[in-house]
Amino acid sequence: MSAPLYQLKAEFFKTLGHPVRIRVLELLSQREHAVSEMLPQLGIEPAHLSQQLAVLRRANLVVARREGATVFYSLTDPQVAELLAVARSILSGVLAGQAELLADLQAPTGKPPA
Repeated sequence: MSAPLYQLKAEFFKTLGHPVRIRVLELLSQREHAVSEMLPQLGIEPAHLSQQLAVLRRANLVVARREGATVFYSLTDPQVAELLAVARSILSGVLAGQAELLADLQAPTGKPPA
């Protein structure tokens, strides 16, 4: 018996639940990157990047290809880039709402603070 869809979705979002993996996917949303190109932009050790790329490969979110000694990564599906764009849009709305709330809280009301 296969896992319920909600469980598979939860596993999918767990895979996305790491800042380095999100940043890697953002970079790959722009274009294919060699591992050596990503390292300076991520500011992590090569072994750590390798671990995170392995997680993304196992989840079939990225694919690797080798050209000589250079390994290039790309997204397996352009919808991953779309998902990241939707997440960005949602977060923008949430943060805008929080900024409005903060402004309301900081606005002078003429009353002494409670």
